[in-house]
Amino acid sequence: MTTLIIHRDPELVRSSKAVENHRSTSHPHHHHGWWWKTLLAGLALWIVTIVVTAVTSNVNLVPTLILLGSFLVPFCVVLFVVERVQGNISTLQLILAFFVGGIFGVLGASLLEASLQQSIWTYGLVGLIEEFVKGVLLVIIGWRVVPKTAAQGALLGATIGAGFAAFESAGYAFNAAITAHGINLVSLLQTEVIRAILAPVGHVLWTALLGAVIFGAARLRDRYRWSWWIPVAYLGAALLHALWDSMSGLASLVAVLVTGNAVQQLTQDGFLLAGTAAAVASLSTVLYIVGLAIVSVVGIVALWRILRHYQLKQRAIGAHASAMSGAETD
Repeated sequence: MTTLIIHRDPELVRSSKAVENHRSTSHPHHHHGWWWKTLLAGLALWIVTIVVTAVTSNVNLVPTLILLGSFLVPFCVVLFVVERVQGNISTLQLILAFFVGGIFGVLGASLLEASLQQSIWTYGLVGLIEEFVKGVLLVIIGWRVVPKTAAQGALLGATIGAGFAAFESAGYAFNAAITAHGINLVSLLQTEVIRAILAPVGHVLWTALLGAVIFGAARLRDRYRWSWWIPVAYLGAALLHALWDSMSGLASLVAVLVTGNAVQQLTQDGFLLAGTAAAVASLSTVLYIVGLAIVSVVGIVALWRILRHYQLKQRAIGAHASAMSGAETD
């Protein structure tokens, strides 16, 4: 039965041949190290801008700091994708996906999250909303991408996630810089550094995971195909997103529960003593870092397993289709 389906599916045979052609013929822009060269050059420019801003106290340079610090790492992710992408995705399409996907992503998420009230479910709802918006954009932007493979979906998803992360980080940096006493340069830089370091294992990773499953389910065909693994991947990405956002609160809660008489002091006095508060703060910081690391590793391993799974399937389908084509020729 399987042989008959593959034999009579010209789209599948055509797509499998296209994959082999793209594997053997790389694009001229591949493997030039643009992403790390841009990262180093951008980092140098960012440091120079910090020094000039601090020396001159020129607030007109603050937007430059915000844009450079927020977009540097996400844009390097795009360059990383450009060097590895195959199929009919052009560099211009990836750059448009970065900007258009990022802008519409933050706008759509902002509209859907406007009516949310702070509750125990807030982070979960935020994860569901933002991953849904990015998933919709991924499907729209990737509609004409052929052949559809898990690797292509992961790369395109990473690009859209990078755009979302860049514009979102710019907003956080702006809020950190503006205070009642003027521009807080230290707070701005701290926000940019933390978000830049975490960007590749945040929105980039979650959308790449979802994209890998959506495109992988197409099984080398030109059109999307439904699979129950798509909602599973969506819920998984949303869960990782929610855990990431709520990690600070979770770490603080666990730190309070396991630190000495912290619970008793809060119950009786309503506040922590200085020594207990310091111990809770230190443990909370450690747990926060460990928690983010665990979420990141889970996401990376999940993406690797997904790509590996679909890669083996695609090889089997391609080999079978080639064998059937050879049999027809004979």
